Amino acid sequence: MNTNYSLPQLGWQTTFQQQLTLDDIGTTIIARVSEHHRNRYQLLTEQGEITLLITANLPVMTVGDWLLLSPQLQFIRLLERRSLFQRKAAGSKINTQLIAANIDTVMIVCSLNDDFNLSRIERYLALCHEAQAEVLVILTKADLCADAEVLKQEVQQLSSLLIIETINALDLTSVAVLTPWCKTGKTLAFMGSSGVGKSTLVNTLLGQPIQLTGEIRHDDSKGKHTTTGRSLHMMDNGCLLLDTPGMREIQLADCASGVAETFAEISSLASHCRFNDCSHNNEPGCQIQSALNRGDIDERRLRNYQKLLREQQRNNASLAERRAKDKTMGKLHHSIQNAARKYKNQE
Repeated sequence: MNTNYSLPQLGWQTTFQQQLTLDDIGTTIIARVSEHHRNRYQLLTEQGEITLLITANLPVMTVGDWLLLSPQLQFIRLLERRSLFQRKAAGSKINTQLIAANIDTVMIVCSLNDDFNLSRIERYLALCHEAQAEVLVILTKADLCADAEVLKQEVQQLSSLLIIETINALDLTSVAVLTPWCKTGKTLAFMGSSGVGKSTLVNTLLGQPIQLTGEIRHDDSKGKHTTTGRSLHMMDNGCLLLDTPGMREIQLADCASGVAETFAEISSLASHCRFNDCSHNNEPGCQIQSALNRGDIDERRLRNYQKLLREQQRNNASLAERRAKDKTMGKLHHSIQNAARKYKNQE
């Protein structure tokens, strides 16, 4: 990537400008995180590309973040984010993993082969709605699917407001339908499972093979995991593209409003149940069960709604317990340090 860009080309917006003081404008370097590695961040600035080593005193940042540096290239502060995508860390870790920040439009990529999964799309929608970002659903591998339009209509039934495009990611003419979202200074993020064609789509839009791609496994029609990190890439027209690693496990946390918005028709019914703590199973006056019996809502969709609610509530409790434990340990460490200093002064 050419590193000599203006701030507007890098996605700078009024909401970030308003966070600067007069001193900041004259004495700091404005930078955006373009890559996140194990021990360093790669930053893009008007002055060129900068490497910032990760140290204990740095806040946790992610690709898309904006920050201020001193003329000596020392970290000063992280600017408040417009949007933040995060999930519970994969596996048994009780932690939150940042995915991306300050994204204008999220493109949820799902393939039209055997990997097609409505519940997974709903999971990504909850994540996007929580971050309050514009969403576009992209159904790839249309060339490998005989009933692409039928599957597209199944996705459309999730919400009449969803914008959905069906494409062949290898065909530039097919991908051209995404042009209205690819504007100068806009940041687009591609999210989806491994092998759905995100990297292929990014390469087609960029016009060059920036990201590695893999072949489809014939036994289950799933693609191989190729992207291992997150990085920003710029199109010729100045649009910024962010490809993310495929995430087969994307545990939700702190996502109650995102789930509610994704399942708006169900959460609206829940607010009218007779009991505030209704579990929506066999309680009298349950509006959700009544709607289910009438055929007004889909049983699969209801099960996924309840699953995601339970998941985010469970993960929230685990994260809250972890934060409380860390806070207690911090206080203990602080008191030990104070006692040690007091003892040393008495010697």
